Amino acid sequence: MRCLRLRLGLCLLALLAPAAFVVAQGGDTATADSPENKEQAVRETVEELDKPLYTPFVERYLLDELKQLRADMAAQRVELTEKVVDRQLGAADKAITYATDTVTYFFYLIAGVSSLLVLVGWTSIRDIKEKVHSLANEEISKLVNQYEERLRSIEEQLSEKTRHIEHNRDEIELTQEVQSLWLRAGREHTPASKIAIYDQILSLRSDDCEALTYKADAVLELGEPQWAISLCLQALEIDSENGNAYYQLACAHAHLEQWEEAVDYLSKALEKSPAYRDEALDDVALEGLFEYQPFVELMGIQPLGNSAQES
Repeated sequence: MRCLRLRLGLCLLALLAPAAFVVAQGGDTATADSPENKEQAVRETVEELDKPLYTPFVERYLLDELKQLRADMAAQRVELTEKVVDRQLGAADKAITYATDTVTYFFYLIAGVSSLLVLVGWTSIRDIKEKVHSLANEEISKLVNQYEERLRSIEEQLSEKTRHIEHNRDEIELTQEVQSLWLRAGREHTPASKIAIYDQILSLRSDDCEALTYKADAVLELGEPQWAISLCLQALEIDSENGNAYYQLACAHAHLEQWEEAVDYLSKALEKSPAYRDEALDDVALEGLFEYQPFVELMGIQPLGNSAQES
C-alpha cells in the first residue's frame, strides 16, 4: 500500500510540476501589479511558452506508471478477497467442529441418562443409543448442508469478483491503448495519417463518437464531404447530443455549397455548445457562408456598410 501511494504521488508530481512552474513564473511577473492584472500576466506567460510542458518521454512514463499502479491495485484486491475467503472458510470449519463436539457431548449426556432409565426399567440402552445416533446424524447433516450452501455462495461471489477484476483489467489496457493512439494522432500533421490512427481507435471502440467526428474533420481536409457526412450521421446515431458532429455536418454541407443545411446544423451545434461560435467565425470551411444572410443573423455579424454608417 505504501508503494502504491508513493507511485501515485510521483505521477501527480510529474503532472503538476510543469504547470506549477508556469504559474510560479506568472506569479513572479505579477507580484508588483494589482490583483486584476495577475491573471492576465499568468495567461501571457503561458502563451509565450516556446515548447510544450510535457515531453513524449514523460507521457510514456506516466502511462506505464499508471498501468503498473492499476495492475498492483487489482492484484491487491484479489489478494484481499482470497484472505477474506480463507477467514470465512476457517470460521465455517470452527463452527462445524463446535457443532460436532456439542452433539457428541449431548450424546454422552443422553447415554448416561439412558443408563439410569434402564436401571429403573423404562427402556433399553440400545433403543436410546439408536435414537440418539439418528438425531445426531440429522443435526450433523443439517449443519453440513447449511455450510455447504454458504461455501457454494462464497465460491460464486469469488468467481464473480474474479471475472469483474479481469474485465476491469482488460478495460484498463484498452483505455491505455486508445489514449496512446490519441496522443499519436495529436502529433500527426497529415489528414491521411490521422485517418489511419482514427481507424485503429474505431477498431478497438466502434462506438467512439469523438473518433468518428475527428475522422470526419480529417476527411473534410481531404475534400471528401460526403464521406464526412456519413461519419457524422453514424456519430449522431450513437449520441444524438454530440455537438461536434453537428458542427462537422455544417462544414461538410458548406463545402457542398448547401448553405441552408449548413446553417441548420450550425445552429444545432450552437445549441449544444455556444463555444462553436468563435470557432465558426475563424473556420476556413465556413467562409462561403459569410455572404449568406441567415448565417450572418445566426452569428450576429454586423454588416460592413452599417458599421461604416454608425462610425
